[in-house]
Amino acid sequence: MARLISASVFVGLISVLLFAAYTSEAVKRSRTTCSGLEVVIADSLRNRFVDRDDILSYIGSEYGDLTGKAIDSIDLVRIEKAVDGRSAVKKSEAYLTRDGILHIRVTQREPVLRFQRKDGGFYADEEGCLFPLQPTYTAHVPVIDGALPIKADSGYKGKPGTEEETAWTMRMVGLVRYMRDSEIWDKDIVQITVLPDGDLIMVPRKGKERFIFGTPDRIEEKFRKMALYYTGIVPDKGEGYYSSVNLKYEGQIICRK
Repeated sequence: MARLISASVFVGLISVLLFAAYTSEAVKRSRTTCSGLEVVIADSLRNRFVDRDDILSYIGSEYGDLTGKAIDSIDLVRIEKAVDGRSAVKKSEAYLTRDGILHIRVTQREPVLRFQRKDGGFYADEEGCLFPLQPTYTAHVPVIDGALPIKADSGYKGKPGTEEETAWTMRMVGLVRYMRDSEIWDKDIVQITVLPDGDLIMVPRKGKERFIFGTPDRIEEKFRKMALYYTGIVPDKGEGYYSSVNLKYEGQIICRK
């Protein structure tokens, strides 16, 4: 019986101590104020769409100066949403440390291609998300222009508006990814133009040829035919003999002067 009473007293004492510690920590936290902000751009070596000053400006425009405010009053989720909603930001993480420093870690969207129109343009990343061009930094990625089947304006951020637009964008992402992974076509093809009928025209870095690629499908087959043109036809006819090379039909390469 005495052992049971002793155990109960011990448990009760531990509970009181834990409650006291929790209360003390809560009181201490309520008195702690934000002593500063630290911003880390995780991928700043690859992309420079946003910097520390941009992030501080975003937060300042939404919440004013957070320095000196009680940390209990700082809504970290709201801060993350405010930063995530900005142009080239893919994801942010906000957290507070015991010294009152508000830390914000930002990951930018990484473009794989650029859609260009007369009234402006936008980037697309690996996931097919669109985001605006930036006035302070230009990413060196393939440029696609012409009759783009995407209705988004130049300030849009997010997935394309329809399933058809999303599917086409992802096919273009796949095309550019194939070019990049080949380590050949990524350097040799400098422009891709979309015709009103949906066909793609590939413009090489050298030569006057324009390659009629057709729609962005059967990608590997069409690039294989493009390679065959350079290795099998150009040596016989000479560079610049043909002005257009049609790759869109299965099993055929149609060359025109």
